[in-house]
Amino acid sequence: MALELRQQVKMTQQLRMTPQLQQAIKLLQLSRMELISEVRQEMVENPVLEEARDVYDADAMGESGEDERVEETPEVQADENDIDQIDWDDYMEKYSAPPPGNHYSGMRHRGDDFPTLEQTLSTSESLTENLLSQLRMKELDESQEYVGGLIIGNLDEAGLLRSATVEEIADDAEVDIAEVEEVLEIVQGFDPVGIAARDLKECLLIQARHRHPEHELLHAIISEHISDLERKSYSKIGRVQGVSKEEVIEAAKMVTELEPRPGGGFASDEARYITPDIYIRRIDGEWVATLNEDGLPKLRISQFYRNELAKKKANGDDDEVKDYIQEKLRGAMWLIRSIHQRQSTIMKVTESIIEFQKEFFENGVQHLRPLVLRDVADDIEMHESTVSRVTNNKYVHTPRGVFELKFFFNSSITKQGGRDLASQAVKAKIREIIANEPPEKPLSDAKIVGILQEEQIDIARRTVAKYREMMGILSSSKRKQLF
Repeated sequence: MALELRQQVKMTQQLRMTPQLQQAIKLLQLSRMELISEVRQEMVENPVLEEARDVYDADAMGESGEDERVEETPEVQADENDIDQIDWDDYMEKYSAPPPGNHYSGMRHRGDDFPTLEQTLSTSESLTENLLSQLRMKELDESQEYVGGLIIGNLDEAGLLRSATVEEIADDAEVDIAEVEEVLEIVQGFDPVGIAARDLKECLLIQARHRHPEHELLHAIISEHISDLERKSYSKIGRVQGVSKEEVIEAAKMVTELEPRPGGGFASDEARYITPDIYIRRIDGEWVATLNEDGLPKLRISQFYRNELAKKKANGDDDEVKDYIQEKLRGAMWLIRSIHQRQSTIMKVTESIIEFQKEFFENGVQHLRPLVLRDVADDIEMHESTVSRVTNNKYVHTPRGVFELKFFFNSSITKQGGRDLASQAVKAKIREIIANEPPEKPLSDAKIVGILQEEQIDIARRTVAKYREMMGILSSSKRKQLF
């Protein structure tokens, strides 16, 4: 067979994502704090971008100190496909001012008495700092102090040593296990009592021996019957220990006074909090959504680079500097448009959710409607994947609490003779039923099903059990309280 070279023309269709689309999608799924970090990083890498500062005009301020300025709304008049034909002078003139929004709401008026920065700062000692301070007060040699630091550094948020074993610490410190055990015993003597225990049993036992050194029954119950205690098998414990059920109950009361998380009262080494992306308030009888733009830089094109580009164009220059500025201008435009598109999309999704879930805002979680991504996507004429990205890691502050946007999307539970309920609404009903049950005789999952059926809610027992476990509620046998 002879070999030959031939040319063929072949047409294929491929779906390619432009850099602009990739950037828009990336920004859309970022949380508010991640967006702020991303924007500031872009400002570092792109010198054309700068933050628009508030400029005060004395003539625009009334005698009361109120800001009476009227802002000019910038518009984007260029399509991404015509990027090379953009009139940059016109574009930069429009984007030399910050976009409209509620970013002036935080401006300080004359006469306001604001605290200084130092007055707003506060610090609290973390568990690690507290324990290291106690460690330094001990007369330990260098090796023991190093081992003690490893032990303290491996404690979890509860103050327990569960992330590393004694053997692993010995390997890291290159010492004998016996030395680690010796230092561990020293650390376990630190305050708060129960710190550095290797499990819950050891934690409770250390506290029991410290607070009730002579109570042998209490020590035995913790050492040998912790699982029976969890199941409230008081009679069984009494038979094994040769004591009455009443004595076991009295000892169990002492166990409830112990602290299973001895390190929980200290400040976390890492701050953890939620800053809402959107605020929903009731204004003049209407539910209104407002984006939280606090801390988000208002971007504009640098005046310096505007002047430089104008000089290059006036002189007819065609050099690398002009190409560099053009490239950075493209990146700046794409970023600003992507941010505007992100904010607009979040607002559309939120406003659609408000319309679907108006009864929730009016009456509470038990009136939450079943809702899926497609419902909102069809309402705002966007793709489901876009709605999914918007609701990911976005939180909304409402008069009924702070919720992730995904909270408002629920599967449906059939209600006979009426509109279906959202799964979150059913969970709220289960939580309410359990909260009102007699503590000495808690309701089983089957009885909860019966109560829900009386309200025309058709649900299986295994579904009740699943929802209960998702809410972190124990079974009826473990909820039973005798004291």
